Amino acid sequence: MKIFTAAQIRACDAYTIHASAITSAELMERAASKCVEWITSRYTKEALFVVLCGPGNNGGDGLAITRMLHRMGYGVKAFLLEFSKQLSPDCSYNLQRLQNIDSSLINIVPPDTFITDIPEHIIIIDAILGTGLSRPAEGWVASFIRQIDQLPNPKIAIDVPSGLPVDTIAEKDAAIVRAQHTLSFQFYKRSFLHPETGRYAGEVHLLDIGLDETFISATHSNYQTVDTAIAKSLFRPRETFTHKGTFGTVLIVGGSFGLMGAVSLTARAAYRAGAGRVRGLIPGAGYDIFQTIAPEAMCFTSGEKYIKEITEWESADAIGIGPGLGTEKKTQEAFADFLDACTAPIVIDADALNILGEKEDLLHKIPAGSILTPHPKEFERVFGHTANSMLRLEHARTQAMKYNITIVLKDRYTAIVTPEGECWYNINGNPGLATGGSGDVLTGLITGLLAQKYEPHHAAMLGVYLHGLAADIALADQSMESLIASDVLTHIGAAFKTLYS
Repeated sequence: MKIFTAAQIRACDAYTIHASAITSAELMERAASKCVEWITSRYTKEALFVVLCGPGNNGGDGLAITRMLHRMGYGVKAFLLEFSKQLSPDCSYNLQRLQNIDSSLINIVPPDTFITDIPEHIIIIDAILGTGLSRPAEGWVASFIRQIDQLPNPKIAIDVPSGLPVDTIAEKDAAIVRAQHTLSFQFYKRSFLHPETGRYAGEVHLLDIGLDETFISATHSNYQTVDTAIAKSLFRPRETFTHKGTFGTVLIVGGSFGLMGAVSLTARAAYRAGAGRVRGLIPGAGYDIFQTIAPEAMCFTSGEKYIKEITEWESADAIGIGPGLGTEKKTQEAFADFLDACTAPIVIDADALNILGEKEDLLHKIPAGSILTPHPKEFERVFGHTANSMLRLEHARTQAMKYNITIVLKDRYTAIVTPEGECWYNINGNPGLATGGSGDVLTGLITGLLAQKYEPHHAAMLGVYLHGLAADIALADQSMESLIASDVLTHIGAAFKTLYS
């Protein structure tokens, strides 16, 4: 699914109105109707609502929602904030329709006035400011938003929480409504998918309001989401007449004294991804541990407590390096020598990334097509600091194009950045993945797919999707708090099964 900017969304609305031969008010009616469908499917008629509206089209949505809820027998009242005497045409139209039904359903809130007596059980519907916001809320409007945000009432935002920018990270201390639910029209907004701003949106629900598919398909965006349809289009089921050689040989390089669990998880995940053979190159001190945890894998050793030389890679179809590797001087030298010799794409994670961060001259030696899987701190060590997560992602796009690599930038919504500068946000998964070893499993999944001749960025996209889905499936018998990396590993098979036709 494409992610559009606020300007592209407005253009899509305008195109839909023209192509469908409808009015803007009719499109607003369609959007409000979808919101009401969601609200009434969740709340009984005992629920009471206050709808806070601004003078723009977001406020028009709120006034239309008020009218529809009232006609369906719900207790509801709208408050229109008068921070502009000039209402948008569709807001004015819906205000008139609501007043014609019952003028007591709407209160006009004059400037410098606040609502302080909303009982806690009343649900607040936020329709003050929408995607047209071009600068942070100021003055009375900002104070009003802050006052509403402090109320304990449940809050539902229409399209976007008031005060939240769509295409950028909000300024520090900006006035923004923190919603439990956001009813977003047709598309995710980029700000929903970043930690600084996504926390304001709560649970996002996409409502299909019938925007024109011709416009959507013809309009380019560098930002999209990885969803089930995308994952199914990438997945290649096994054919009948195959053997283990068909599915490639993986070499996992990692481990050091005290850090053998990481490389063992990675090797097991590579097998779970469908690799035909998996080999581990580890220090001698971890031999028994690795053979016990990953008995299906072959095992080679280098050094005693840490790896001193990287061998056995020439016969591998895909190489994953870094989990538990350590950053000893001899290991760093071995990694540098390996990069000098290797020309095939590799998957670089964990301590291999930390070595890159210490030895910047190694960056240009990374084989074209390789996949780097940093969390934010690892990314910063390798590529430098940025002011926020959205700028970090833009910096990742620049680096991916510069070095002809795929970067898997791990976060709540992990982003896969391709060598062409495209960004794919993965939207499944859950906070239970914030646990030790989770990234090692992801590295194994991606490397296992790469060995099966998936294109590098496709291996990254499908690996991240399966990793998140396995964590979601695991919640059937685990909580987010109790989830561990082995649970994710155990449920990879169930994640694959969802991709079968």
